[in-house]
Amino acid sequence: MWAAEHWKEYEIIDTSDGEKLERWGRYLLIRPDPQVIWTTPKTNPEWKIRNGHYHRSSRGGGEWEFFDLPEQWSIHYGSLTFNLKPFSFKHTGLFPEQAANWDWISEKIKNTGRPVKVLNLFAYTGGATLAAAAAGASVTHVDASKGMVNWAKENARSSGLADAPIRWLVDDCVKFVEREIRRQNKYDAIIMDPPSYGKGPKGEIWKIESSVFPFIELCTQILEKKPLFFLVSSYTTGLQPAVLSYMMNLAIARRFGGFVEADELGLPVHDSGLILPCGASGRYSGPDNS
Repeated sequence: MWAAEHWKEYEIIDTSDGEKLERWGRYLLIRPDPQVIWTTPKTNPEWKIRNGHYHRSSRGGGEWEFFDLPEQWSIHYGSLTFNLKPFSFKHTGLFPEQAANWDWISEKIKNTGRPVKVLNLFAYTGGATLAAAAAGASVTHVDASKGMVNWAKENARSSGLADAPIRWLVDDCVKFVEREIRRQNKYDAIIMDPPSYGKGPKGEIWKIESSVFPFIELCTQILEKKPLFFLVSSYTTGLQPAVLSYMMNLAIARRFGGFVEADELGLPVHDSGLILPCGASGRYSGPDNS
């Protein structure tokens, strides 16, 4: 498992009964987690001094209950700063387990010794975009949500990357890649963290079970002849690492050489010493940098 073990301002403190107790900087949140299927005594007193608690509804969805939580605050990961705020369906605007991938991305870019063009698709609030830009890459950041792109820009400014070579685009990812193929634009590296279901700005439908493999194949048409890397993550659907590995070997490694590795992502749990699974990622490394 690839665990995000280098956080200083975030941690999972404890887990029990379908919930996790987390520290986000100065604030404690309780949020539901589908992987926490065990019940253990909640002996840690911090369960009772939470600043926010997201209650799942039996009818689907849920709502926040707040106890002295600001509308927005920030935490840091290395040189990066992320602005957080609780919003719909339990989220805060950041998936901390992805830090394991940010470290991998950063090392790939820093060690290659050449200029790197990165395309980040379904780019959300920009964690991978900022990691790539901070490592020296030029990045194209694409997400269908204008609100998420604006949030990512805010994170870039807070991280001192306002003037970094980042192109911010509100667009449907599939249609954008199709246009890039026609324009014959190429990228050294591609990152994607696709949702299980989504709609583009003009109502385009995305269903990961039927869409992700053809989309990976489509993206290979805008890879340089000697790609640096290709990263695919999956959280909501629970795609197994072996499935990610098989898809990426078929679509990418078979065409360009190099190799694929895939594993679960995870976050350490302070009180139990366990690693909580948080989805999976597949990582392709090109033949000249593997």
